[in-house]
Parts: sequence; structure tokens; C-alpha cells
Amino acid sequence: MSALREIWAYRELLWSLAWRDVRIRYKQSLLGVAWAILLPLSMMLVFTFVFTRAIDARSALNVNMPYPLYAYLGLVPWTFFAVCLSNCVNCLVANRNLVTKVYFPREVLPLAGVIAGFVDFLVALGVLVVLTVYFHLTGGWSFTWSLSIVFLPVVILVQVTMTIGIGMMLAMANLFYRDVRQVFSVAIQLWMFISAVVVPVPRDGSVVAQMIATNPMVPIIGAYRDVIAHGRWPESGPFLSAAAFAVLVLIGGWTLFRRASFRFAECI
Repeated sequence: MSALREIWAYRELLWSLAWRDVRIRYKQSLLGVAWAILLPLSMMLVFTFVFTRAIDARSALNVNMPYPLYAYLGLVPWTFFAVCLSNCVNCLVANRNLVTKVYFPREVLPLAGVIAGFVDFLVALGVLVVLTVYFHLTGGWSFTWSLSIVFLPVVILVQVTMTIGIGMMLAMANLFYRDVRQVFSVAIQLWMFISAVVVPVPRDGSVVAQMIATNPMVPIIGAYRDVIAHGRWPESGPFLSAAAFAVLVLIGGWTLFRRASFRFAECI
């Protein structure tokens, strides 16, 4: 609670850093914040072409909705997750002048990275509404309003909780070992393909399928599809496991980050 009160006391710095990250990302950009939409949208088009045109895998996908909508519902939360972690992994090193010369709770830096990524996430969600209306009106798939949509903030909260915990651990690790940033750039790409972002999780009971099922991002991304497109509540077992993992990661990451923060200035 004392850590939370301290962060609240520095809330103006938190918002300033988050807004600075957003402005820097789109500074001198012709399209500006539109890139928050174009990135997941372009990836959706690429994967749609690959799996439905270049390789006719529609029968194997079996997603019970138009594939572009399925892919976009996976790419939006995944892009949010990847962008936030990318912001966090280098946040301490990139702000060395602040870390070495000014006192403030160091947790503000990864939190600002997550808030900046959340802005893009909200913008990209707007396109989801357009896609849903389009496929509903063109036929072949029907959107059904359900009370389960009220669960969406909970899904977002679980993802944000896990993202903050992992982001703090990555920021701290990259400060002590600069190789972390390079490893992360490769690992995040591999992680996407075992998170049911663009293809469903295999259900053949194989060892690979069981390993993929333990990935906490799988039930989180599945929950987005359940509450938005399928009009149903997420599977309670996997989602509760992901929520418990998110809380543990947040507690563990924040504790380690706070205990190591006194060494940040000398290691930077």
C-alpha cells in the first residue's frame, strides 16, 4: 500500500511520461495515431491471405467466425501486450538521466510504458466495431448481443495485470544484462505463434497441444473472442488460472523491481 500511495503522489509524472511516449512514437509521422489501427489491420490482412488464399487452411482452422475477425480479435490484444513489453524492456536504460539524477518511484517508468500502449489498444478496438458490423451485415456470420460483453473490462484487467508484472521484470533484467532486449525481440515473435493469436490451439491431446495450453495468453485471448464474438462467458478453469498467474507475476515482479531499485543508478 505504501508503494501505491507513493506512485499516486507521483501521478502527474506518470501521466507526463506516458503522454511523452505516445507523442514520441508518432512524432513526424504522416499517419500519426492511425498506425495503432494499421499495424494489427495489416497483419490481419497478411494472415488472412496466407491461410485462406496462399494456403487453403480454412477447414483446418475451424474458427466458427470469419477468419479476418478471428485474427483481428487475437492481434489487437497481442499487439497491446507486445508493444507494452517493448516499451518496458528499455524504459530504465532510455531514461538514465531521470534514474540517476531525480528521485521518484522507479515503477513509474514501466507503468508509463503500459499506459502508452493502452492508448493504442483503445484506438484499435474501434476498428473491431467496424469489422463486427461489416461481417454481420454481409451475412455468413451473425453477431448476437450477450450480457457476457460486460466481462470485457475484467479480461483487459487480467491482461494489464500480467503485462505490468512481466514488464517490470524485463525492465529490471535489461538494466542488469543488456542482452535481455535482444532475446526479447526474438522471444516475443515466437510467443505469438503459441498464443492462439492467428491459429487455434490444437486439441489433439498431443504434448505440444498440452504445452501450448499452459500459455497464460491463450485463455486471455480466447476470453476476448468469447465475450465479444461468441457471446459467451470465458472457460472458467483456464481463465481463472491465467488470472491467478497474472496476480502472482505482478506481485513477484513488483517486489523484485522495488527491492532492486536502489541498484539502478549505479548499474545504468
